[in-house]
Amino acid sequence: MSLDLFIPFGILLVLVIYLIASRTNFEKQTIKEFEEKFENWKVHAKPEEKEVKETKKELVGLVFKKNGKIDIELFDEFSNDRIQKGKFNSKIRQ
Repeated sequence: MSLDLFIPFGILLVLVIYLIASRTNFEKQTIKEFEEKFENWKVHAKPEEKEVKETKKELVGLVFKKNGKIDIELFDEFSNDRIQKGKFNSKIRQ
């Protein structure tokens, strides 16, 4: 009578072990496939290039040297504000 009781539980135990093993195998295989796809994507993907908008140079004024004094003649008020605040770059051309 005890043997009749162990047969269904034995079958159930074998079935549970099989399902756990097949699930683990399936997860490992899925992870491996995704890692391969990710590596393939890294090889073929181009790095994003930031679009840098190069602004054009705009003539906003003229600089004159007269009697050892520098005079700047500006064409608009915005440039005058920037000059007065000291927000400008200067360079010497060779």
